[in-house]
Amino acid sequence: MEDVDCVVIGAGVVGIATAGALAQAGRDVIVLDAFAGIGTEISSRNSEVIHAGIYYPRDSLMARLCVQGRRMLYAFCREHGVPFNNCGKFIIATSEEENDKLLGIKARAEANGVEGMRLLPAAEAMAMEPNLRCTAALLSATTGVVDSHAYMLALEGEAEHAGAVFVFHSPVTGGRVTDSGIEITVGGAEPIGLRCRLLVNSAGLHAPAVAHSLEGMPPRFIPPIYYAKGNYFTLAGRSPFSRLIYPVPEPGGLGVHLTIDLGGQARFGPDVEWIDHIDYSVNPHRADGFYAAVRHYWPGLKDNTLLPGYAGIRPKIVPKGAPEQDFVVQGPQTHGIPGLVNLFGIESPGLTSAIALGATVREMAAAA
Repeated sequence: MEDVDCVVIGAGVVGIATAGALAQAGRDVIVLDAFAGIGTEISSRNSEVIHAGIYYPRDSLMARLCVQGRRMLYAFCREHGVPFNNCGKFIIATSEEENDKLLGIKARAEANGVEGMRLLPAAEAMAMEPNLRCTAALLSATTGVVDSHAYMLALEGEAEHAGAVFVFHSPVTGGRVTDSGIEITVGGAEPIGLRCRLLVNSAGLHAPAVAHSLEGMPPRFIPPIYYAKGNYFTLAGRSPFSRLIYPVPEPGGLGVHLTIDLGGQARFGPDVEWIDHIDYSVNPHRADGFYAAVRHYWPGLKDNTLLPGYAGIRPKIVPKGAPEQDFVVQGPQTHGIPGLVNLFGIESPGLTSAIALGATVREMAAAA
């Protein structure tokens, strides 16, 4: 059994940012990941959107950390040369009933501290985006897109510069809480046992399973995991819009929206498909529902122009139909185990919030 200071389980964007925050605070940090490299699951299977902080309940962790994290992310990208585009987005209504919903979305965003929100009449919105059809639109000026892989590489480089060490092909297979620290068993080609003073469980889709594998972790504090798959389809041809286009939100997600990557490629999604196991395949027949949804705001979408793209999975900790979840950043004051921080349900806006989440874990660890 080798004694170490800090172990972060999971090298997704939040785990990387957390490792960097801890290392910059003077901690000795090892990051363990079961896969071959950084960000292979949630962090690389999303829309790459820099969220403004619009939709989340006031005073929730999602709201606070998204607004804070978005500002930190833009500053980080500028400082480190990470490609991004602060292109803005429209949240669009396609009926008078949805017009009223835009008022509520704007009020919630402003209560969360989001800057640059502006209601637009249909004529003005459609003049700005001639291919759009809507009855009104809400402009979010601070929304953008980022090269998520370049962002993670920059975060990894900063963490390593501060002394953090990344170890891949190293799944955590179990552990136990002891009086002298948390002991974990690490598998892979060269299995090893580690005893750490601080363990951060940032394992994404696998975070509840990791928590269950720790002897001494009270099961009542471990939420269930539900998989809400999001499928994406890419558009053949040029993007018809210069901004991101979102319909009003739907239960479980933000509707079939249009995003544009940094190469100018338009993609639609994600939808919401509740599944029982991890599966990243995209069923081409789901495009039928995409055509119908997209034509509400872009009637010019032609048949046979949506191509299966990729899929991601949201790590939900509430079931279908339940009220939306918040981030869970769970420390000793909750579960009673010194030196353990669990991150549960870190779905969107986790990419945007990553640096702020890392700082939150650092502060929690310092106070423990």
